[in-house]
Amino acid sequence: MEAAAGAHFSGLLPSSPSSPSSADVDSSMQHFVIGVSGGTASGKTTVCDRIIQQLHDHRVVLVSQDSFYRGLTAEESERAHDYNFDHPDAFDTEQLLECMGKLKAGQSVNVPIYDFKSHKRCSDSFRKVNASDVIILEGILVFHDQRVRDLMDMKIFVDADADVRLTRRIRRDTVERGRDIDSVLEQYGRFVKPAFDDFVLPSKKYADVIIPRGGENHVAIDLIVQHIRTKLCQHDLCKTYPNVYVIQSTLQIRGMHTLIRDRDVTISDFVFYSDRLIRLVVEHGLGHLPFTEKQIVTPTGSVYMGVDFCKKLCGVSVVRRMLSCSNNPYRKSSGESMENALRACCKGIKIGKILIHRDGDNGKQLIYHKLPNDIAERHVLLLDPVLATGNSVYQAIELLIQRGVPENRIIFLNLISAPEGIHRVCKRFPSIKIVTSEIDVALNEDFRVIPGLGEFGDRYFGTDDLLSQRFMAAV
Repeated sequence: MEAAAGAHFSGLLPSSPSSPSSADVDSSMQHFVIGVSGGTASGKTTVCDRIIQQLHDHRVVLVSQDSFYRGLTAEESERAHDYNFDHPDAFDTEQLLECMGKLKAGQSVNVPIYDFKSHKRCSDSFRKVNASDVIILEGILVFHDQRVRDLMDMKIFVDADADVRLTRRIRRDTVERGRDIDSVLEQYGRFVKPAFDDFVLPSKKYADVIIPRGGENHVAIDLIVQHIRTKLCQHDLCKTYPNVYVIQSTLQIRGMHTLIRDRDVTISDFVFYSDRLIRLVVEHGLGHLPFTEKQIVTPTGSVYMGVDFCKKLCGVSVVRRMLSCSNNPYRKSSGESMENALRACCKGIKIGKILIHRDGDNGKQLIYHKLPNDIAERHVLLLDPVLATGNSVYQAIELLIQRGVPENRIIFLNLISAPEGIHRVCKRFPSIKIVTSEIDVALNEDFRVIPGLGEFGDRYFGTDDLLSQRFMAAV
C-alpha cells in the first residue's frame, strides 16, 4: 500500500504471527465491542468518555489504537518529521488483533504504552486491561482493516469540521506532545490531511452510526448508550424469541440476585430482595401494556401531554400443589409471592388464581381456578416466580385462552427462567410476552433450574419439606 503523501518508511518491524480472527473468538462470551473512528482530533476520546460515564453500571474498558504504533528505530527517529504516522502501516495491526481477540474471549491483556515524544514503546511497562462487559476500541484507522472491523459489534464514526479538527490538533500536539506549531502544521499538510482523505474518510461507509459534532452531540450519545444497554441485557434467547424480555442488568440487580440465590441468606433478606426484584419485573411488564395519550392541566395551570394507563387489566397467579408421602396436598411454590408487588403498582387490580396439581414433573393437572368473569376483555399479567419446564405455565395459558383471552394479551412475569421453559412456551404461544429478570443456564436431571435459587415458595413463605410434613401429620 502506498503512502498517502510524502515519504513512508516500510519494514519497520517484523510482523508477529497472525492473530485470531473473529471466527476464532469464543462466541459463548458476552462482550460488546465498540469501534470508534474519525479524523484526528474529531472528538473520539470525548465520545468514548461520555459513553463510559453513562454506562456506569457496567464494566467498560477503553483501548486506543495509538498504543499500537510501531516503535521507530534510531535512524527513523532522526527523520521522524518525514514519517507518516497516519498511514495504516504505522500501526502494529497484528498485535492489536491479538489483544482485541483475547479481550473478546474474556482474557486479560497487556497493552503497550507508546511515548509520543520519543516515538518508541516503553519496553518495561504495559497497561493491563481486563475483559469487561463493554470494550471500546478507538483510533483513526480502526475501520481500515476488515479483520479488526469483524471483531466489532457496533461501529461509530465521529464527524467534525476540518477547521475544528485542525485547531484541536494544534492544541493537543503542542501541549501534550511537546511539538511546536510550525511542525504540527507541516505534518498536517504533508500527512494528516492526505491520509484522512485516502484512508479515514473512505472507512466512514462501514460505520453503523455517524455522530456529527462529536462529544457535543448529546442526543446521539444518549441513543447509543441506550442501544448498548439493551444489547448487554439481551440473552441469545431474546434474539431467537423477540417476545422474551430480560430487564436491564445493573450492579444493583446482580447484587440482589446474589443475595436471593445464596443458600445461607436469611428468610427476611430473601423476601425483601425478592420483593424488590419482583417489583422491577412487574413494572417492566406494565410497560408492555397499551397506553393512550392524555392531556391534563398541572397545578401551575400549564398543559401537559401524557399517557393514560390501560384500564382493563388483571393478574393471575399460578399456584402449585405437590403430593406428600401421605397423598395429601400442600402448597410448594406459588405466584402469590408476586401479588403484593402487582397490587403496589396497580391500585385495586383484580387477581385470579390457577391451581396446578404437581406429582413429579410429568403429572401436571389443572384442579382449580378462580378468574374474573370478564377476563376475556382484559390484559392478563400471569404470575409465577420460576419458569422451569414450562408445563404448569403451559396449562395456565391454555386455560386463559379457553376462557377467551387473546394470546397477545397475556404477559407472563417471572423472576428466573430456564431456556427449556422458554422454548416450550414460546414455540406453542409465540404471541405472548415473557418478562424475566434473568435467564439461567439449564435444568438438571431433577428438572430444577441451574444455578437457580431452590424451591422459591419454600424459601419465600418460610416452609421446607420437614415443616410441610409436620403440617400434614397434624392434618
